[in-house]
Amino acid sequence: MVAKKNNTSLNMRSGTSDLERFEYPRPQLRRSRWTSLDGPWRFAFDDDGGLRERAPRGEEWSRTILVPFAPESHRSGVHDTGFHRGCWYERDFELGRPTDGSRVVLHFGAVDYEASVWINGQYLGHHKGGYTPFSFEVTSALREDARQTVTVHAEDDPFDLAKPRGKQDWELLPHSIWYPRTTGIWQSVWYEHTPATYIKSLRWTSHLDRWEIGCDVFIAGTPRQDLRVRLRLLTKDHVLIDDSYSVIACEVHRRIAISDPGIDDYRNKLLWSPNCPNLIDAVLELVDGEGHVLDSVTSYTALRSVGVARDRFMLNGRPYYLRMVLNQGYWPDTLMTPPSVQALTRDIELVKAMGFNGVRMHQKIEDPRFLHLCDHMGLLVWGEMPSAYRFTHEGVQRITREWDEALDRDASHPCIITWVPFNESWGVPDLPEKLTHQHSVQAMYHLTKTLDPTRPVLTNDGWEATATDIIGIHDYDSSPARILDRYGPKADLKALLRQARPGGRFITLDNHPHEGQPIMLTEFGGIAVRPGQADSDTWGYTMSENNAELQLRYTALLNAVHKIEMFAGFCYTQLTDTFQEANGLLTMDRRPKFPIEKIRFATRGGFGPHDDQLHPPFEAGAHDKDLPAVPQLPQIPPGI
Repeated sequence: MVAKKNNTSLNMRSGTSDLERFEYPRPQLRRSRWTSLDGPWRFAFDDDGGLRERAPRGEEWSRTILVPFAPESHRSGVHDTGFHRGCWYERDFELGRPTDGSRVVLHFGAVDYEASVWINGQYLGHHKGGYTPFSFEVTSALREDARQTVTVHAEDDPFDLAKPRGKQDWELLPHSIWYPRTTGIWQSVWYEHTPATYIKSLRWTSHLDRWEIGCDVFIAGTPRQDLRVRLRLLTKDHVLIDDSYSVIACEVHRRIAISDPGIDDYRNKLLWSPNCPNLIDAVLELVDGEGHVLDSVTSYTALRSVGVARDRFMLNGRPYYLRMVLNQGYWPDTLMTPPSVQALTRDIELVKAMGFNGVRMHQKIEDPRFLHLCDHMGLLVWGEMPSAYRFTHEGVQRITREWDEALDRDASHPCIITWVPFNESWGVPDLPEKLTHQHSVQAMYHLTKTLDPTRPVLTNDGWEATATDIIGIHDYDSSPARILDRYGPKADLKALLRQARPGGRFITLDNHPHEGQPIMLTEFGGIAVRPGQADSDTWGYTMSENNAELQLRYTALLNAVHKIEMFAGFCYTQLTDTFQEANGLLTMDRRPKFPIEKIRFATRGGFGPHDDQLHPPFEAGAHDKDLPAVPQLPQIPPGI
């Protein structure tokens, strides 16, 4: 990702093959005048705090880094994976101070974990949270001579387990299911020109029960009277809406009915789903009392509904079976930062080619361009909060604040169908015993439902369910026969939820009985392929000797899961190998470990004349004596 300037109008009709438009860092609110600041920056570590009171000078800038790649990554040019508490960034860029009353806003996609920002030595502000965006209006800090300097200090204590860190390891070398750390800037930096009064943010919601689209518009900048927002909603063939609404107290809140022309059930053809990812383009103009257009942005939305009804997940009012795969979102040379938009596109193509209809983005708030591509290409997404690993007062504040920002950033994406605030009681390790931990989880459920009542919430995925719309079970038993016996037709659901302990944890907590929510197998499999070298640190829940055995085991497991009517869906672990955790269906460089058509065949639950021989040995339990009943799960340390 090199520095790139884009001052041309966006083409809303160019089709998904035109990747240029997917480079825009904030996909659902686009302006034509923006400039990327990705590229080479001056860089220095700040380990002892000696530079913390001031930015480096001269030779103290010891290195150059390629933003937005973290210094731990190869692609950054630094590739230093040691323990570093902080670091400095700086770069110069050419930009004249506006003389027409317009503004310049500087945006950061994500900086891990705390960021302080200066322009030309003038302090702009501070942000906490390693996965969410922030911005500053910088117009008054710009020099008149057009040579500008932006400076960033990032602080990220590698040993702090009470902050949301997701899969970032606290040990020097990655181990078990944790991966290299990410320090500092890891998503795009960019600036845009806005008018003096401008559209700051948008929020779209779909209300399919009334065939309405909710539109919330927020105005910032110089206060003006008699403002209106003109909204046009368009499909390829029709103008659905062309109307304007008064701005009251810098906001517009409207629910817009989509009329039905009564021809061939036209409205049904507008629905968004993985098979038909129909999107509705939007053009918004901010207009003053004399009819002058002050600001213009483009966006998009969709008509679709998600929810639960009895024991099923529902999409557009119909039961929909979820076939998902766990996606860690890491790459070999760039870590959490995607190497390119093309790489994101390829991941989605591979997921769909393997027969999955969704991904669970695990312990990561993904780049918004990934969600943008999922909207366009038709892939369902579970949005998950990166975990902390200690329960403290400050930790609760941190996760609540960042989760709020994540929901605000991503709630308008139609591809997101479920929110997951906690995983496997990480960050609330004493959930069964301590009421404070239980109240924290329940509070996150109600907070999420308050901020977004349109989606289900799986509050603590894996086990120890309290307040939740979906019960997720993590079960890495490697025997398909035992999986089928535990959850299949002979299973006693009440006894299962009361007594079964996959992973050594009860599925539901006392005083929180199952109330008919859908049950899903949201982690299982985890089958790694044993490497050739004896001293390898390759990790997996189950080992196969080679790719052929992986194919046998995967097919047998999926055969069993598809026979279990209790499940409203599943999520297989996992999409790709991720460093030492080599239990992906793809290698880390995205090569299938066995033919992709065979993966698809098993994922979708199909069986053909040439595949019968794959099932009997494992389905019948012939090799159960060689398979551990409950694989050893990775241990979370109580603290450092």
